[in-house]
Amino acid sequence: MNGTTYKVRIYKTEKRKNAKGVVTSYRVLWQTDGKSRKKAFQKTAQADAYRSALVTASRNGEAFSMATGEPVSWAREDKPEMSWYDFACRFVDMKWKAASAKYRQDISRALTAATPALLADGPGKPDALALRTAMRRWGYNTKQRADASPEVAEVIRWLAENSQPVAVLADPAILRAVLDTATSLLNGKRAATSTVIRNKTILQNALDYAVEIGVLAENPIKKLKWSPPKVAHEVDRRSVVNHAQARALLKAVGEQTRSGPRLVAFFAVMYYAALRPEEVVNLREDNVILPALVLNEETGEWEEPANGWGELHLAAAAPFAGREWTDGGTLREERALKHRADGHTRAVPCPPALTRTLRAHMAVAYGRGPDGRLFFGEQGGELPGITYRRAWKKARRTALTDREYASPLARRVYDLRHACVSTWLNAGVPATQVAEWAGHSVEVLLRIYAKCIVGQDEAAKRRISEALDG
Repeated sequence: MNGTTYKVRIYKTEKRKNAKGVVTSYRVLWQTDGKSRKKAFQKTAQADAYRSALVTASRNGEAFSMATGEPVSWAREDKPEMSWYDFACRFVDMKWKAASAKYRQDISRALTAATPALLADGPGKPDALALRTAMRRWGYNTKQRADASPEVAEVIRWLAENSQPVAVLADPAILRAVLDTATSLLNGKRAATSTVIRNKTILQNALDYAVEIGVLAENPIKKLKWSPPKVAHEVDRRSVVNHAQARALLKAVGEQTRSGPRLVAFFAVMYYAALRPEEVVNLREDNVILPALVLNEETGEWEEPANGWGELHLAAAAPFAGREWTDGGTLREERALKHRADGHTRAVPCPPALTRTLRAHMAVAYGRGPDGRLFFGEQGGELPGITYRRAWKKARRTALTDREYASPLARRVYDLRHACVSTWLNAGVPATQVAEWAGHSVEVLLRIYAKCIVGQDEAAKRRISEALDG
């Protein structure tokens, strides 16, 4: 598809009308070497001018590009051909400043997945792993690109010289191959639904940018007949622990050596207050408001009040991204709360059980970091995700039966948040209040947790029976 042809036929401009018979656009139709081409314009003058230019080029004996369908001279004069790799780097650089560290990583992964479909089999082609690594960690990383080692720089040079022009994406067959590659695993099987949707969205955004800078005339992906997989939004009820199971799991965490005791409160905050992991790791002492202790006149000791509710005031989250993607070289990047604008906070109630757990945690040396952080690594730095995931896996093995361990029950740390939100809903707390505490919209909340609200089926059946009996 990178060649040229002189076999060109240009047809009359076609008027496009809607159901009411009103002209909505004017479409220029032509063929290059038997391949049909079309381009739509809103005004007839624009279409006539474009068609006349095609006719003139054809009469003058100009070669037409098999990739774009337009005269080759147009690409040289008005839209210099840009290789896919150079364009992808330019897109990454454009996005870098405003993107979160996590989204920067997502962009790199999506472009790395798509690029193999646009590479030629040129001489000296590096192996697939070297190509993927060079793209993901350096080529498609604005921060790291200039620091690539000589070996990686050589791979990047090959990429720049052997990636096809962006213009070839105007061909639906090539575009479909790129999209299929971007949404597949290395073994050829389709990737997870979330990955498919994310990569397709990023690729579409990239091609919008190609139109913006004049590399493509229009975004071809919007016309491609391609259906994304269906997404299951609801939480699996089987993953939600009950209160007895949650307490057993927290107890099992506390009994682990070294990191166990310092992680009990970490998991408790998710179970009792529905915080996301990236919110918990960023929790500081001044985010926690605990009720004042009361003096027991009989024992002379200070105790928790009978109704010991506290409150958590969240101001920011710190999702994990990796040092390569954050501006400051930290593992995590502090960001605004999810679904909140910068500076907006969220207040969450702290029930008595969590109040006691947090007070006990803050009373010991590992409960308060040098910057007021409540949860941190053994050496005082950021709490590694692998540390709490490993502890949770071990707790499941200890606290659950073999059958429960093999099931989805609390398989992910995030399932503790689901358990908390489900508890609030099943306790009869209004959905508007639950959504506010959990940091969701009401619509999203009810869609995600629809299957976790128990008792509704029986209540509905009773109301139907009463209506029929009456």
